[in-house]
Amino acid sequence: MSSQQKFLSFNLGAKGIAVISLHDITEILQVSLTEICCIPQMPSSVLGIYNWRGDMLWLVDLEEMLGYVPLPKEANFLSKMMAIVVQNEGKSLGLLVRQIMDIECLDSNHLKPTNSELFSSEISHFLNGYFINDLEEMIINLNANAIIQSPMWSIHN
Repeated sequence: MSSQQKFLSFNLGAKGIAVISLHDITEILQVSLTEICCIPQMPSSVLGIYNWRGDMLWLVDLEEMLGYVPLPKEANFLSKMMAIVVQNEGKSLGLLVRQIMDIECLDSNHLKPTNSELFSSEISHFLNGYFINDLEEMIINLNANAIIQSPMWSIHN
């Protein structure tokens, strides 16, 4: 049985690469800042809600949530933002990222566990682990279910 899985890869921070399993992704959207309805008194990484197929979709700045520099909030930059819609147990969440890269086939047997030397405790529970690619770059494997279940917005979802 093959241990190859398909993942969507995207940029994380200035040089980082992250992947999410295609099984967790419902859709990829282009989102404009003007289409996001801001909600007061939410964590700064929660950008607001978006009308997605007639439903309210919470949009999150994934980079800020994971401790990276927040995405620029200027309208001209955000007009081309990509949202990865992930779903779990009927809950949906839109993860805003700088740029979608590709679909990667990765061997799940090569997934390395997170450790406190590489990842802070704040983000390690959002990770399944990491891969090392042929160029010796670390590829962070995000746990979509852990992100959706985060107490940060689960009380509002």
